[in-house]
Amino acid sequence: MEQSKLLGTERINKLLLFFSVPSVISLVLNAIYNMVDQIFIGQGVGYLGNGATNVIFPLIQFAVAIGLLLGDGAANYMNLHLGMGEKEQANRGTAAGLAGVALVGIALTILFNLFLEPLCWLFGATQATLPYAIDYGRIISLGIFFCTFDSCAMSMIRADGSPRFAMMGLVAGCIVNLIGDPLTIFVFGMGVKGAALATILGQLVNMALYLWYFFIRGCRTVSLDRDAFVHAPSYMPRVAKLGISSFVTQFAVVIVIAIQNNVLVAYGASSKYGAEIPMTALGVTMKVFTVLQCAVTGLCSGAQPIFSFNYGSAQYNRVRETLKKVLLLSLAIMAVATVWFQLAPMSIIQIFGSADPLYNEFSVKCLRIFLALLVLDAFQMVGSSFLQSIGKPAPAAVLVIFRQLILLIPATFLFAYLFGVEGVLYSGPFAGLLVGLASAFLLLREWKQLGQSAPQPQSAQDRDA
Repeated sequence: MEQSKLLGTERINKLLLFFSVPSVISLVLNAIYNMVDQIFIGQGVGYLGNGATNVIFPLIQFAVAIGLLLGDGAANYMNLHLGMGEKEQANRGTAAGLAGVALVGIALTILFNLFLEPLCWLFGATQATLPYAIDYGRIISLGIFFCTFDSCAMSMIRADGSPRFAMMGLVAGCIVNLIGDPLTIFVFGMGVKGAALATILGQLVNMALYLWYFFIRGCRTVSLDRDAFVHAPSYMPRVAKLGISSFVTQFAVVIVIAIQNNVLVAYGASSKYGAEIPMTALGVTMKVFTVLQCAVTGLCSGAQPIFSFNYGSAQYNRVRETLKKVLLLSLAIMAVATVWFQLAPMSIIQIFGSADPLYNEFSVKCLRIFLALLVLDAFQMVGSSFLQSIGKPAPAAVLVIFRQLILLIPATFLFAYLFGVEGVLYSGPFAGLLVGLASAFLLLREWKQLGQSAPQPQSAQDRDA
């Protein structure tokens, strides 16, 4: 049966396994991909090297944000229009995503290399971490095009009905990075430069596989013909509109990291921990959080084609069933992680190197305090992804803005002023509590609206389930 038709007829459990498992593996690998450098640098260079990777991390996150703006947007546009039987529109939306990311990727590569040092200062570099940040960031900036393209293409390939191939591309890149890091850092003695080189080589391999998929192997549900690319420029705004929530989610992280790094450096300098330890420790915590976020986001991303197609074809009963299962699984993932962080935080910290007792002490506080209400973040992640999938990007973006910009940033300044450098850590559970409640309310409202819609005829598979 045609792939797009299966989205509207196959059992939800089977669809989630097909789409979400590769998606979860892909995104978690992507997060680990970015974290591997920090692990090997922590063991081979020390926490100052890790502090430098935290300085450069916002640049990588911004590139990912641009990639997801176009990639998730094109994926949602593709499946919404396939669900409505409008294949030509889906073709043009897909081409718009690819053309857009090529242009933006080139622009980012130029800009990051021109303004690397001022960007390092902006994102919290200190005199001690700046040399490492420049060495690491210069090479990462040269490969930022690969990172941007990979983030975009992964979403589109997954939505095209090939989640396993999307996963394979990341696996290949991750293997290159995993082999390259110990070789360049420990064998060749290249330090942070070697870690950066291994990273961009892995991204290059990933990009090569994705290009082969689009232009040699060929897509499964859309056609990237000449007509699609001729009309691509006029479709870029439509595609970007459906990816705005993903962009805002990632870009908000860039802003938050920049502010928190600078606040931690300023207040840490007058504490027993010093300027570098708090920034490095919270940076590691954010990388761990990113892995969990990617697990939930992968689950949601895998469900996006199911949401979009069935919403577009007005099969609201299937939309509700998918939403229920995705939310319950997401809550379970976050609950297990929360228990782990509270009971055994050092099992995580030791992975990144833990020679300094003060570094260990602050890192334990980061995991236990900053991620204390992690489980409530599941409501926001699922809510934003779901709303974006059904063509409601505005409320999806509002949830992200509410958490990161309206709650987390003011709380960072306020709690730091009241309680010093450790006060920054309490901004996490504060923002998580309020946005979790707001997201749960929006999801409940959408759930009720879907239930009030006229019931749709079930497929044979649904009746047999």
